[in-house]
Amino acid sequence: MKRLHVHVAVDDLDRGIGFYSTLFAAKPAVVKADYAKWMLDDPKVNFAISQRGRSGGIDHLGIQVESDAELRELAGRLKAAGEKTQDQEATTCCYAQSNKAWVSDPSGVRWETFFTFGEATTYGEDEAAPAGEAAGAAPATTAATACCG
Repeated sequence: MKRLHVHVAVDDLDRGIGFYSTLFAAKPAVVKADYAKWMLDDPKVNFAISQRGRSGGIDHLGIQVESDAELRELAGRLKAAGEKTQDQEATTCCYAQSNKAWVSDPSGVRWETFFTFGEATTYGEDEAAPAGEAAGAAPATTAATACCG
């Protein structure tokens, strides 16, 4: 089963948690000082918000898969379509351990495909996009400095 992932940057985390908890009629599954995540079954979505100094609005979209095999298959389809992906192995991001493949769609919307295999006590090693990165471009990161930037 795949799950849609939506990550929204918010200006006020507490207000965001209140709003989205009301919208989804559910409390977040994960709450940190700068982050919250809902794992919803109706609609089937991994919805996250964070307050990390970015402009408010959609940060990125994604597809969460249940295995590395599904991730490889999905990343392979993107590559076969001629898209360049940024692959990451065993990265820490959003208080989780994951393998990922990032890509930007033709309009520049960032997409993250990922398999999460564990939790983490920190948000991630890289808290901001690398200097000079174009808005909407797939992040130019490596496993050692990877996150949702």
